[in-house]
Amino acid sequence: MDTTLQDPLVGQLLDGRYRVEARIAVGGMATVYRAVDTRLDRELALKVMHLSLAADATFVERFIREAKSVARLAHPNVVGVFDQGTDGDYVYLAMEYIAGCTLRDVLRERGALQPRAALDILEPVLAALGAAHRAGFVHRDMKPENVLIGDDGRVKVADFGLVRAVDTVTSTTGSVLGTVSYLAPEQIEHGTADTRTDVYACGVVLYEMLTGAKPHSGGTPAQVLYQHLNEDVPPPSAAVPGLALELDELVASATARHPDARPYDAVALLGQAHAARLALSDAQLDVVPPQAKGSVPTGPEERTSVIPRTPAPAPEHTNVLPQVLPDERQHTSRLVRPLPQEPEPVRQGPRRSAPSRRTLVSLVVAVLLVLGVGTGVWYINSGQFTEVPRLLSKSEKDARKQLGDAGLDVKGVERKFSDTVARGAVMDSRPAPGERIRVNDAVTLVLSRGPEIVKVPDLKRVPLAKARQELKEAGLAPGVVTRAFSEDIPLGAVISTDPQAGTGRSPDSAVAMVVSKGSPVDMPTVTGRSVEEATSTLEGLGLKVEVASEQVNSPAPAGQVGRQSVPAGTRLGQGEKVTLTVSKGPRMVPVPDVIGKQADEATRILKGAGFQVELDRPIFSFSKVIEKQSVAGGQEAAEGSTITITTKIL
Repeated sequence: MDTTLQDPLVGQLLDGRYRVEARIAVGGMATVYRAVDTRLDRELALKVMHLSLAADATFVERFIREAKSVARLAHPNVVGVFDQGTDGDYVYLAMEYIAGCTLRDVLRERGALQPRAALDILEPVLAALGAAHRAGFVHRDMKPENVLIGDDGRVKVADFGLVRAVDTVTSTTGSVLGTVSYLAPEQIEHGTADTRTDVYACGVVLYEMLTGAKPHSGGTPAQVLYQHLNEDVPPPSAAVPGLALELDELVASATARHPDARPYDAVALLGQAHAARLALSDAQLDVVPPQAKGSVPTGPEERTSVIPRTPAPAPEHTNVLPQVLPDERQHTSRLVRPLPQEPEPVRQGPRRSAPSRRTLVSLVVAVLLVLGVGTGVWYINSGQFTEVPRLLSKSEKDARKQLGDAGLDVKGVERKFSDTVARGAVMDSRPAPGERIRVNDAVTLVLSRGPEIVKVPDLKRVPLAKARQELKEAGLAPGVVTRAFSEDIPLGAVISTDPQAGTGRSPDSAVAMVVSKGSPVDMPTVTGRSVEEATSTLEGLGLKVEVASEQVNSPAPAGQVGRQSVPAGTRLGQGEKVTLTVSKGPRMVPVPDVIGKQADEATRILKGAGFQVELDRPIFSFSKVIEKQSVAGGQEAAEGSTITITTKIL
């Protein structure tokens, strides 16, 4: 049964402009409809807030904030927002309509994806989030439902309904908005969200694409929340044998439980994804996972919802087993961390967490100080060390200042190509950001040289097929091919390229080519000649000749060329084809009787019947009335032949 028929908005004109045609999806905060903008006559999507939330000023403010935030993101992988407004109790956004499906639909239908397909989806998602992060916004609700895949293959990120500025306070006192399966530990425990929470969610989505299932599952949302807080996301290869170590490491990096261990934002994760792709062979990118159609669970946890911030205890008798990897992966320590067998339940009242390592060290130092010993131990083991600050995308000047403020020197500068980090900005450091280093030690900065540049090869006089191959070998793409006459470049060879040879271009840039049509040939007249003579003439000019299978009536005698496909005088290139059609002689048609008619009228009648006309006016004839015609009316004559008409003598 079509449930959209029961929706009161379907068929209505919202705000006097948007005609609602069908319901597309229902989310935790709003319902999305397909609609038509009657003013601009274009199809779009309407996102209408649930009436139960429209009375809440906080939710309405968040809804409007989404419109303003996304409107600032002019990015091809972000669903655009056109308009925002209200109509009575309805609060809505008018958005770009993407004909296609969601990533959730793809996962339900296909289960796990090949690594190549997973990266093909992940990279535009990270590009969209990277634009948002660099513009100062955090999505906060990344999940497969919010990744749209158009029928034309475009990937777009939707539903910035929980978007918030990076530099605003995002902690809440008692609850957090989000989707259980994709919440980062700090969102659950502290209610905080920044760019790294989006990175965590993307890591979970990548795991789900590679394995066809979520990394954490349970009978209740509380079980899932507990696992986010206490269990690492397992390596995808544990579920799908044969997946490359680089994919395990990419998921591990994005889903580190401590936010400082993750890439700083989506741009940084995009760089890691590109590096992982480059490190994989075609065979590793095309690993076929076991298909588990319908294996991705759906249920209440899929919706964006208000979740209590303090995590619920794990249910009794739940065995939490350590993740076990194949022997060759045991060195990836973060992925092989044993978990407690019986997690401590959360008690009523203030949450009492286990003392951290820092707290334990502080207690030990306090005891040593009370005893009057051990002050030197504290200095040696802690006071001399610091962490390498995060410097990604900073200028060299700012990076040097930040290192100096941390008591560190710059050991040297290296430069590498990067497609994701701006030229001159920091793309890495050694030691890496977050690693411990002695105070007054030095750090090597790795600065971006921008995208790697490829020079266009010299392809002049190179045959087209070989030129295309040389472009591919040089890391460029063959572009549009146009053809032109050339007196000195052989037929089918390259005359010139755009850009010119030696020009630097980014990898995979397209190069247009002009290809020779050979020396120009002026098409002669060959109608009325024998087929053999016409063919010899044309082939002697370097043209190809084809004789049509059918014949036509023409003024040319039967058996001779009656029609040529290219008019005389046309300029052709060597090797171009001309079709000749053999004549079966002229068509015989009845001659009209024009005796007694005026000369002008008689001429018009005869020409209308397909004849040429010649007027014979005797010396002493001053009349315009026709007295004789060369072929009597009613008799037949060859179409196109000449009929002579003679005027009376007065």
